[in-house]
Amino acid sequence: MRNPRICVFFSDTGGGHRSAAEAVEQALLDLLNQVEPDSPSAEILVDNGVEKSHPVNRYFVQLYNYLLRHNQSMMKYYYWFIEQTKPNNSEYGYQVSKPYLLKLIEESDVDMIVSVHPMSNHYLARAIKDSGRDVKLVTVVTDPNGDFWSGWACPDADLTIVPNDLGRDRLMSWGIRPEKIMMAGMPVHPDFIKPPTTSRAEFLAHLGLSPDKPTVCINAGWAGGGNTLAIYKALAQNNRDAQVVFLCGHNTELYERVKREARDSGIPTAILPFHDRMSDLMSAVDLMVTKAGGLTSFEAIARRLPMAIDMITLPMPQELGTARMLCEQGVASAIEKPEDIIDVVNRVKVRTPENEMVLPSAHGLNKVGAVYDIASTVLSMAGVKLKPASKEVFTGRV
Repeated sequence: MRNPRICVFFSDTGGGHRSAAEAVEQALLDLLNQVEPDSPSAEILVDNGVEKSHPVNRYFVQLYNYLLRHNQSMMKYYYWFIEQTKPNNSEYGYQVSKPYLLKLIEESDVDMIVSVHPMSNHYLARAIKDSGRDVKLVTVVTDPNGDFWSGWACPDADLTIVPNDLGRDRLMSWGIRPEKIMMAGMPVHPDFIKPPTTSRAEFLAHLGLSPDKPTVCINAGWAGGGNTLAIYKALAQNNRDAQVVFLCGHNTELYERVKREARDSGIPTAILPFHDRMSDLMSAVDLMVTKAGGLTSFEAIARRLPMAIDMITLPMPQELGTARMLCEQGVASAIEKPEDIIDVVNRVKVRTPENEMVLPSAHGLNKVGAVYDIASTVLSMAGVKLKPASKEVFTGRV
């Protein structure tokens, strides 16, 4: 009996799509340990194929990341340009991408593609049709609000999985049939719903920080952009004896600037380019300053970590709705000028089991184990049978 082959397809525009791909991959691998004895298993492939498919597509990826890192105020124009021209659904764009996509489908011998990037869905659907193969296409939306890229609406996908009612309603308004939509939640990596691998005290001590002080993580994201340095400077005016973990992302210039600023600030600060155990970091801090990226925000929610959303520069259109939703539901505070961080930090509590944030049920905010629902649906569509209660084994419900 041949095992079906499943390819998770993404692009490195920012860090969120890679995070989603890795989350889905890990959940699939976890559930494949719970396959019924008489069922085929599955082989999992992961491919960041958007930038590999053609230099034109790679240029758009690089431009996106450049603006994200150096000029976020221009992102709204990038968003407008993409929505107006729809390169994700153009004939020229498909023709230049087609050779790579057909090669992926044929040489990898895939039975299903799971796309976690809005710019790839229409091309993948056309390539599947042109290949003549029986390949299912599932798209997993990674924007947890209704103000997202129209590229998520692909009528030829077999199933589109959305985080919540906001995404479902937007897809339906664009003509996607209700029976092709599944509401599940955000694909947060399983590490964020599992116990941390180290204690708060051990984690902070390793960074030279105290476990007894309010600890703020300033997260500049994968690209290392935003107004994080201005917010850090404003923190010097707060009345709390707070400390900071500053994540600079892939931005060496920001890393050097923060190091210089920290020498004069008087705030105990651990400065890191990035951290490969964000699930542990989010368990060890008391507040995270971040932009409203869908995956990062919902990783923090899974860790019950309060957020302060950087809204000094108006967020990108696909993130603005997320920022407003998180603030309306009380899991985040808006930072509209750098000094707003002072009041937020003065109110922050050192987290304990007794004061852990309660998650609201609105818009799927409490569905922290959704990635296992997504993975089990994908495996079911691929013909893989799981033992009863397989998802519950990993989400702690048994």
